[in-house]
Amino acid sequence: MDLSSLHSFRVAACDLNGQMRGKRVPPSYAEKLDKGAVRMPFSALNVDLWGADIDGSPLVFESGDADGVLLPTDRGPVPVPWLATDTALVPMSLYDDAGNPFAGDPRHALAAVLERYAQRGWSVIAATELEFTLLDSSGGQPRPPINPVTQRRLADEAVLSMAEMDAFDTFFTELYDGCAAMSIPAQTAISESGIGQFEINLNHQEAMRCADDTWLFKALTRGLARKHGFTATFMAKPYADDAGNGMHVHFSVVDQHGQNVFDDGGAEGTDLLRWAIAGCLTAMPGSTLVFAPHGNSYTRLVPGAHAPTGASWAYENRTAALRVPGGAPAARRIEHRVAGGDINPYMMLAAVLGAALNGIEDQSTPPAPISGNAYDIEGLPQLAPDWPAAIAAFETDPSVARIFPADLIRYFAMTKRQEIRRFAERPPEDHWLSYIEAV
Repeated sequence: MDLSSLHSFRVAACDLNGQMRGKRVPPSYAEKLDKGAVRMPFSALNVDLWGADIDGSPLVFESGDADGVLLPTDRGPVPVPWLATDTALVPMSLYDDAGNPFAGDPRHALAAVLERYAQRGWSVIAATELEFTLLDSSGGQPRPPINPVTQRRLADEAVLSMAEMDAFDTFFTELYDGCAAMSIPAQTAISESGIGQFEINLNHQEAMRCADDTWLFKALTRGLARKHGFTATFMAKPYADDAGNGMHVHFSVVDQHGQNVFDDGGAEGTDLLRWAIAGCLTAMPGSTLVFAPHGNSYTRLVPGAHAPTGASWAYENRTAALRVPGGAPAARRIEHRVAGGDINPYMMLAAVLGAALNGIEDQSTPPAPISGNAYDIEGLPQLAPDWPAAIAAFETDPSVARIFPADLIRYFAMTKRQEIRRFAERPPEDHWLSYIEAV
């Protein structure tokens, strides 16, 4: 895109909650973005859900709330189809003045994990499956949206319903057009099991590009829903008594010759596949905070709700936390099924891929794959049961310490503890308002 021809454009980086933090700048900035023309406090990427500084954070008063330098990633610029004005967004990452990556920038955390793969001559291919719910947020509680065709409020589950897809055709057509304009590889869309719930899959691609596109897709979906008069939310559990929103990720690893290192020509896969599975299982309880980063996230992680609560794996079994799909051996991969739709995609992919590489480095052996219903199997290692427990586990788990920098672990834990305190000050019936379009 020719940024110099625009009235203005946006520059933004991803904070720990997955929100965009940045600035609107004039077109004169187009030629100097890579020269450090845009500065922003380090603390801006480590604010809480509402955008407030973290009490006691070393990034605020202790350091004088110092600025970092925003530099463009290799993803942008992209158009912003949800705005009426012709403009663009340039995704950025935060650095210090010496050019060092800021440890509190989640995109850098993923980059560091992918560099560990690159040192072996490997690259990671990943794809995400994103569930979201369309709803009416104009009242005191979230409600299903009005069906544009019948003009009646949605009331029932509609799994794989073409009629429900067609009812929202104008929105989905514009969503696919927006994805095409932003070069986001949107694939299949379906009506899911929840009321007003849908899922769109993004095609497999290089892992950092997958994270970038997942982040951008969430913003696009929310923005276009507003244009159409309803709300799109990725919160883990919009309704207490209905299906939650998940975000599954599929990944494989290819060597310098383009060969899938998980493929042994058969159905079971290589030792590298099993080592990666073992690493993911080991890190899963300590990484719960990444997969379930909000108080609302834990209403989704209950037995029998299509959201794993125990660390298990299996071939072709969707009740397990890790599934090895069938199909052609050349496409052998791992599906990680734990995360909610409310995650930060950079943090989530860093946690998953970092854990897999831990297992490969250690040549860890996983337990035997399960069969049958994972919820009926006793003795499985469990995810953290609630938000405070997840924070404590994230701070102390040795697998997590091998994946994320110590500063990011500290900042993320401080952010989440502040959010617990602030939610305790708000009426529980209003908590949904904080999540509905923020996550």
